[in-house]
Amino acid sequence: MIVALALGCGWGIGLWALAVYGFPPRVSLGEALARAIPTPSIPPPTPPPLLDGVDAGWVDRVGRPFVGPMRSLGLPGTRLGRDLAVLGRATSGHLAQKAVLSLAGLLLPAIAQLVLALVGAAPGIELPVLAALVLAAAGFVAPDLGVRRDAAALRTGFRHALSGYLDLVWITLAGGAGVDSALGDCVAIGRGWAFDQIRRALDTARLTRVTPWATLRRLGEELDVTELAELAGTVSLAGTEGAKVRVSLGARAAAMRTRQITEAEGAAEAATERMSLPVMVLFLGFLTLIAFPALVQVLEGL
Repeated sequence: MIVALALGCGWGIGLWALAVYGFPPRVSLGEALARAIPTPSIPPPTPPPLLDGVDAGWVDRVGRPFVGPMRSLGLPGTRLGRDLAVLGRATSGHLAQKAVLSLAGLLLPAIAQLVLALVGAAPGIELPVLAALVLAAAGFVAPDLGVRRDAAALRTGFRHALSGYLDLVWITLAGGAGVDSALGDCVAIGRGWAFDQIRRALDTARLTRVTPWATLRRLGEELDVTELAELAGTVSLAGTEGAKVRVSLGARAAAMRTRQITEAEGAAEAATERMSLPVMVLFLGFLTLIAFPALVQVLEGL
């Protein structure tokens, strides 16, 4: 039964791969228009991303042959690509890591089967095949889960740092400072990854002679932090007057604090619910221990 199931899964995956290779997915409208419209010989310069990716080292070199086919399947996706950008990891390195872990999951049961066969204690073929499929699937999914978890933690920390930064800017503006000086002086106080990203965005705005709200909006889009993008859009509409900017920053900071308090309360309630689960499991185990002898006596009496 297990062999038939494993063979069926293998045939299904193979047929799906052949179908994707023979009939590639339909391109989007933007890509079709980009192919139809001839590009100029000298394309206009585009600003480089504020977040840089770093290769994964030897894993990237080992899994590099599999990166191209995985990209043709649409991996890693738009949302996961943003998560990788937040963590500063290259897309090719992530795909190579997925390929290496999947191959390791496929080969590990075979190696264990070979070692056990040498000592004369090899199990049947069903268990290694099933273990290989499970480990390969786990190795393929595990990097995505880790990236999403780490990126979510960084975004949460960035929102907390942004809330504190807005409070500092609001206080500085209330003291009579200008908008540009308040943004630069307040970001110099903070430490950590979040303030480093804001400081880099402000430096980019100063060097490229654009408004700081434009680079902050772009940073919010790259980090997938909607609060920063909305803040930049709201304050840019307020103009350059310190009073209007201060009112906009105060309202946005208050809204962010309210949302963070609500999320913290929800997380605390969820943690409380999770704490009750071990108690319930312990109670069920104790109840089973007490009721099992009586149940055995009743069944033997029948």
